[in-house]
Amino acid sequence: MKTTPDKMTTESGRIVLAGGSGFLGQALARTLEGEGYEVVVLTRDPSRHRGAGRAVRWDGRTVEDSWASLLDGAAALVNLTGKPVDCRRTEKNREEIIRSRVDSCEALGGALRLAYRPPAVWVQSTSLAIYGNAGDRICEESAFVPDEFPTDVCVAWEEALGRSIRPEMRWAALRIGFVLGREGGALPTLARIAKLGMGGRIGSGRQWLSWIHLEDMMRLFLEAIRNPAVHGICNATGLQPVTNAEFMATLRRTLKVPIGLPAPAWLVRAAAPVINTDPDLALNGRRGLPCRIHGLGFRFRYHELEDALADLLLAPPAEAKEREWVQTFAR
Repeated sequence: MKTTPDKMTTESGRIVLAGGSGFLGQALARTLEGEGYEVVVLTRDPSRHRGAGRAVRWDGRTVEDSWASLLDGAAALVNLTGKPVDCRRTEKNREEIIRSRVDSCEALGGALRLAYRPPAVWVQSTSLAIYGNAGDRICEESAFVPDEFPTDVCVAWEEALGRSIRPEMRWAALRIGFVLGREGGALPTLARIAKLGMGGRIGSGRQWLSWIHLEDMMRLFLEAIRNPAVHGICNATGLQPVTNAEFMATLRRTLKVPIGLPAPAWLVRAAAPVINTDPDLALNGRRGLPCRIHGLGFRFRYHELEDALADLLLAPPAEAKEREWVQTFAR
């Protein structure tokens, strides 16, 4: 996937991508390689790495020269490390969710202190969940942060970044919303549920969902890496959040599914322990807006949810589009 950011000020070089084995990490590694960067993916199990980039082992906690030395002279550091939050909210899981995020930042900070030429920028993923279950409040970057578990995780995460960054480095903390992708994230699961006729609203349906197309998310990462004006906290989401009811209705319409049975809140909470998830992920929401990045001139390619879903669920993948074009041209 070849993408071009709105401003290009950093030449290609080595980018160290910590936690690059997940949905976003694999997509970002492919994007960075497509832009000509040398990508080093820090992962706990390099033998299982099948995506773009060169895999190097790290445990997310310990500074070891095998990976720490790769930060010296790198163009950028991107950290996506963190235990997935799609799990039961047990004390053990809560502790692992926080520690995985804080420990990785502190380990990277320790390695940076050893670097003679540290990267110019540290791009850190965080989450829109920092705004809590915000109801109808507009959540731009200075919005109110309540005192509850998801926000505590994000605050600890961002504070760890602040302790770990070297003073001369630029940093960007991207508070990421609901990323819509063809081959990962929650969208493929929601599409399968909708095709079975169960794609109605979840809970009240009034909770807000702040979405962003994967392509725009990749362009936003590139913008944060390359544009020196991107500095500090930025909401990484699209311009038009929707309610859960609107999202599910648009999904059904895209897939041409006439009905969608709703999932009441009591059923979601009852089913959550069975499928080992946190019901609040579906029942809570926030109305995030990317005020800072949009104010810097970043332009989104996908403004309407219907267009984003049609591209991801109905259009062929980019490789298939390219093959189709070549075959047509050959004829």
